[in-house]
Amino acid sequence: MVNRDAERIDKVVRDALAQTNNRGIILSGWSTVKNNPFDNLLYLDAVPHDWLLPRCKMIIHHGGAGTTSAGLRAGIPNVVVPFTADQPFWGRRVHAIGAGPKPILVKKLSVVNLIHAIAKADDHVVRKRAQDIGQRIGSEDGVMQAVELIESHTSLLRNFKV
Repeated sequence: MVNRDAERIDKVVRDALAQTNNRGIILSGWSTVKNNPFDNLLYLDAVPHDWLLPRCKMIIHHGGAGTTSAGLRAGIPNVVVPFTADQPFWGRRVHAIGAGPKPILVKKLSVVNLIHAIAKADDHVVRKRAQDIGQRIGSEDGVMQAVELIESHTSLLRNFKV
């Protein structure tokens, strides 16, 4: 997502990853931040989450519904850094279900806060909980459940007489 503070966020993420000895892939998308690769850091415009995330240790993201669901589906801890709309809600939900640390509001994002969040996300309990949630989501047949739900409501309407 585009953020007017993208340069600062980018620097915080780079510094936190370096200090925790982690590699990272930054999906810059529409952002104006398009840095060259650094040691252990790659910038890409976009990549399919369903391909990338199962290969990752954790995800640090803005907390949009789509990215949150992709992180949970992949079974990896989510570190949420929300800044608008529904993102704080999804960050709180991730934390409430045990799949990530408390969200860090973007205005409070610092290298120290992000390092602490990365450490909490890397905890065995959080990692295991994220894996369990990913397995549960993966075992659901969401399309079939949606079809059954729609059919149950349409059958009620067919029987309804005006």
